[in-house]
Amino acid sequence: MPRIDHALIVGAGIAGCSTAIALAQQGVRVTMVEKQQVWKFQSSGLFIYSNGLRVLRDLGVLPQILEAGFAVRGGRNQYFDESGTFIVETVYPSPEGLPAIVGIKRAELHRVLASRIAELGVTVKLGATVTRMSDAGGEGPMRVNLSDGTQGEFDLVIGADGIRSQVRAEVFPHIEPVYSGFGVWRSVHDRPRGLDAKIMMMGVGKRLGIMPISDEKLYMFGVMLEPKDAWYEPADWPLLMRERFGHFGAPAAQFLEQLGPGSEVLYTAVEEIIAPVPWHRGRVVIIGDAAHASTPFMGQGGAMALEDSVVLAKLLTGPGSLEEALQAFAARRHPMCKLVQDVSRQVGQAGALEAADDCARRDAELRRDGQGKVDAFFAALDRLR
Repeated sequence: MPRIDHALIVGAGIAGCSTAIALAQQGVRVTMVEKQQVWKFQSSGLFIYSNGLRVLRDLGVLPQILEAGFAVRGGRNQYFDESGTFIVETVYPSPEGLPAIVGIKRAELHRVLASRIAELGVTVKLGATVTRMSDAGGEGPMRVNLSDGTQGEFDLVIGADGIRSQVRAEVFPHIEPVYSGFGVWRSVHDRPRGLDAKIMMMGVGKRLGIMPISDEKLYMFGVMLEPKDAWYEPADWPLLMRERFGHFGAPAAQFLEQLGPGSEVLYTAVEEIIAPVPWHRGRVVIIGDAAHASTPFMGQGGAMALEDSVVLAKLLTGPGSLEEALQAFAARRHPMCKLVQDVSRQVGQAGALEAADDCARRDAELRRDGQGKVDAFFAALDRLR
């Protein structure tokens, strides 16, 4: 039996939604609060590798994800230089009959998760935030006041409220986002029928990726160093993305040429959260980006949040006390999340090389060692599961 009866989840992103599903499937009563007045999410794309798809299968939503997204046949990832010259093709693993990689529009992922949450009867409160939390010295439930004027008692409060987590600020005020030095530019386009693989274009100081996210759409993502605290008017994002990456050749050139007023473009500064264990204090725990936000270069941020959910739910139904379960959660998840952060940071730095000779060496290493590094990374993830 679950050692908690009622959990409060703060935040309805990937971590919050998947944890609500995982706990509800284990018989835990769940209330989830989300500060947005209307449940909506940024509509750029993301990709989910087999380790994340394994969790979505366990959450009962994999068929809907595959229907809404785009599974790359054979898990192919094609590398080009910025002129469009082919470098190498690597292949992602596809264990247990799962696709190796699926691209999906972020809003579609949340639509599928929200539908499952509704099926399970999870209480969702939109336009609400936590205004006060207190406990009985760790002996009793958390007493929580919400901004909608309601209050309740919860056996566990789960901070899944992202990189600027309000919950984390309450229990770990010394942990703050760290700017990586990178900015990411994302755009959404119609997908040509022949573009059916993940593509990475390696430039000088920049990289540009393309990923199908449905039968009809793809998204493009450009990464480069950006000044700290830089702010750009959203209306200017399409022109700025085109200016920054306009020298890239095929296959990206056709999509860059399309950017203009009205284009679907999103810019975000890349920050990390590097939180040491423990990830809990008393009956409050942080998960997902609130605990271990990563740079995006390995594409594992969503998968790490998804894996958090099933690991936490499983531990909360095992033997031992709540304190022991929360200690075990961080002890199990921290090594994997740190691996993703470290490798992702290294890959980002390789993509930011600004000397032509260094870029040539990087591309030669991709040809020689690219597949071996992919295999080694996913093997390391499997060992840490």
